[in-house]
Amino acid sequence: MINLSMKQLRYFDALARTGHFGRAAEDCAISQPALSVQIREMEDSIGAALFERGPRQVRLTALGAAMVPRVQAILRGVDELADLARAAQGPLSGPLRLGVIPTIAPYLLPAIVAGLARSHPGLEVQPREAVTGKLLAGVIEARLDAAVLALPVSEPALAEMPLFTEDFVLIRAASEAGRPVPSAEALPKMRLLLLEEGHCFRDQALEFCKLRGGTPRMVMEGSSLATLTQMVGAGIGVTLLPEIALPVETRSAAVSIARLGAPAPMRQIGMVWRRSSPLAAQLSEVATVIAAAGLALRDRARGM
Repeated sequence: MINLSMKQLRYFDALARTGHFGRAAEDCAISQPALSVQIREMEDSIGAALFERGPRQVRLTALGAAMVPRVQAILRGVDELADLARAAQGPLSGPLRLGVIPTIAPYLLPAIVAGLARSHPGLEVQPREAVTGKLLAGVIEARLDAAVLALPVSEPALAEMPLFTEDFVLIRAASEAGRPVPSAEALPKMRLLLLEEGHCFRDQALEFCKLRGGTPRMVMEGSSLATLTQMVGAGIGVTLLPEIALPVETRSAAVSIARLGAPAPMRQIGMVWRRSSPLAAQLSEVATVIAAAGLALRDRARGM
């Protein structure tokens, strides 16, 4: 008889997703040798190999690939049973696995943690910062309870709740302070610094530029808004920042802030969770707290 533990199923899921023992062990917060032992015991119990082990990558066997959706369904079901019990206890408490995109996390997360500590003292926020695609997969596969990101995501399995909107603000070198603000149509002709591929903020900025006059002259792709802002201060070009990033990113860079005329580029920030989640009502309450924190940060930035 096959005897598998929930722990082994979670380790299998992590290794199947990452294709790497080290990353899977990090994801599961255990040592790599311990994860390897559990996977080997799982294969011994089943009587067949689930992974092909290479020098740099791990690949699923045909049996392993067939098991993936079934294992994920089991894990989702178990997690939803736990959520049902939590929902029956009243106000949300315990761990909250919350994903946040990188262009929000450094600025909003501290306010989220502080706000939820006041409104939900029994809640333990467990944040994860990742790009939109990874967060959506995490929520859908029940590895995250919810995610804060830019809407819309247009995923039928997820409920979306708008939180707040914010403008994109033009950041120029400090030497350009006081000069006329360029028109939105002039933006595509400027030397623009943007985030690297995979960030939804990059896609939104590019889309605005295309709508206002064409594909921009990109001179640099960065991994963070902090890097882009510092490069603007060095005179390399200009960039766009979301409003909530302004107080943090512009305080230590030799840059100036210029607000584009209407219609200015903007984005809608929202929170998503699984429609099937038993915690939907409680997550809606959490979203309200996050919205208040976001609006406070945005209004502070508008006063700069």
